[in-house]
Amino acid sequence: MAARDTSPRPAFDAPVLAVTAGLEAVTAVDVAAAYGRRTIWSGATFSIQHGSFLAVLGPNGAGKSTLVKIILGLLQPAAGRLDVLGQRPRRGSSVIGYVPQGMAFDPELSIRGRDFIALGLDGHRWGLPLLSWARPDRKRAITDAIEAVGAAAYADRPMGRLSGGEQQRLLLAQALVGRPRVLLLDEPLSNLDVKNQGTIVGLIGEVARAQSLTVILVAHDVNPLLSLLDLVVYVAHGRVAVGRPQEIITSEALSRIYSAPVDVIKDRRGRIFVVGLDENEVAHPHAG
Repeated sequence: MAARDTSPRPAFDAPVLAVTAGLEAVTAVDVAAAYGRRTIWSGATFSIQHGSFLAVLGPNGAGKSTLVKIILGLLQPAAGRLDVLGQRPRRGSSVIGYVPQGMAFDPELSIRGRDFIALGLDGHRWGLPLLSWARPDRKRAITDAIEAVGAAAYADRPMGRLSGGEQQRLLLAQALVGRPRVLLLDEPLSNLDVKNQGTIVGLIGEVARAQSLTVILVAHDVNPLLSLLDLVVYVAHGRVAVGRPQEIITSEALSRIYSAPVDVIKDRRGRIFVVGLDENEVAHPHAG
């Protein structure tokens, strides 16, 4: 008689998946996303506990950005309900600090890093800086955000003259200046070299621990994040699979998501490589 398989199963259909007991930062119940009449994905049910570090993975065009928009309150679910800290998300909410994808700065951009960070206090709501930045409490918030990301040495220099890694730190500081409880980063590593990727990931982890933040990070490559991850959300083929990395990034789980044979292998350094995906479905460098 074959031995019973007791290994963890991916949480495709689990009603709720929690990391630790405590406040739920994000909950989704049977959420579906659509543009017009076209459903992008459906049946997403999960719970993210406060203080978790989560990566959102999946092919280009699968709906990762759609999930981001729903969490930010920029897009309403086509079905089901998603809450952030117990409430429906709304545009411009200060409880979420957001670093958008693909921010590029003109080399001639003269705004100081400090003033760019200050936009996070009111710019997300009104689009223009307010004179209330001069208030002592707001000056303190800006200084605290700069110190949190270790950017004091160049915070008064023009944004356009900074390196990619320095700009990414200031983007992170802008997301932190409003003292959010959830930090949402959309592919913050995509324009960085390997060294700066490791530095920024380490910084995000340090800031998250120091400020007790829930981190939701959209990524192409899971490898720089493995030491920090509590959960993975894998969006593909109209489904949203949620679980711990060892449950989702496996041959069995990914083969089930793609309805095709997929192999997950590790090299001697512990890096993950996914083999067997169609070229059009390879969305992250750990896939080969």
